[in-house]
Amino acid sequence: MALSETLSGFRESRWFKLVWIVPAVLVVLFLLVLAARGIRASDGGQSFLKSFPGDSELPSFAPVGFPAWLAWQHGLNAFFLLFIIRSGWRVRTTKRPDAYWTRNNSGLIKTPGKPVRISLNLWMHISLDTLWVLNGVLFYVLIFSTGQWTRIIPTQWDVFPNAVSAGLQYASLNWPVENGWANYNALQTLTYFATVFIAAPLALITGIRMAPGLALRFKGLDRVFPLPVARAIHFPVMIYFVAFTVVHVTLVLATGALRNLNHMYAGRNDYTWWGFGIFALSLVVMIGAYIAAKPAILSSLAGLTGSVRR
Repeated sequence: MALSETLSGFRESRWFKLVWIVPAVLVVLFLLVLAARGIRASDGGQSFLKSFPGDSELPSFAPVGFPAWLAWQHGLNAFFLLFIIRSGWRVRTTKRPDAYWTRNNSGLIKTPGKPVRISLNLWMHISLDTLWVLNGVLFYVLIFSTGQWTRIIPTQWDVFPNAVSAGLQYASLNWPVENGWANYNALQTLTYFATVFIAAPLALITGIRMAPGLALRFKGLDRVFPLPVARAIHFPVMIYFVAFTVVHVTLVLATGALRNLNHMYAGRNDYTWWGFGIFALSLVVMIGAYIAAKPAILSSLAGLTGSVRR
């Protein structure tokens, strides 16, 4: 009885209308693999892969390996993104928030007019966004001061045909040789560039445009940057980050998990278990924080900078 009621409830939910997406995606992926394999088997495809193996040469001064600060940046970024996406989704889908937060206006910076009242979910979203932006600013400073920018900013025009080559190799399930310690393949380079220098700034700019209180101050921008436009961009950017994370984690685990995790978390180019251990510990911390982020705890934290009422 309980199972039939559950199935009946699922059929009536909005998610049931999206069930068709799963088989459709599987069919598209199957056809994509067949097409990629056919291209690779052709004379033209083999000639193209020989001319463009999938990676673009880095400048002679490009650093090799990953410093410790990059590992910390990567872990913090993953932590912040988890809760930014969670709170952003709840802001979009929750009709009746658990509580509302009003800013304490007794500080040096006062909000003119009536204090802004926002949901607890939005308070969490903005708070984590602030930490994420600070982490991002530090990241920009460090990559440009250490030469790590050469790893994610294309410097050769052949990065584009090499990215097509890498994509063809991924799609055919005969993946390109991984050597991330020295150089990403061209498709990775373009993807990381788009994430760091396009998607992240778009998320920040549209988020600031939509921020309560600031939206009124920037009302003069309505003609050139209307709020509906900011909202129309902000949500797809979130979807992009979700898709990027899913694909990124999948490929990290599928293309040599131990070595890749050592690169990202331990700053080592070997097959020891150090990176996996740090990664597992970070997952425990993220899961624990996710479980602990209940309305009562969030209300206590939000109460440090304002008043929280239901």
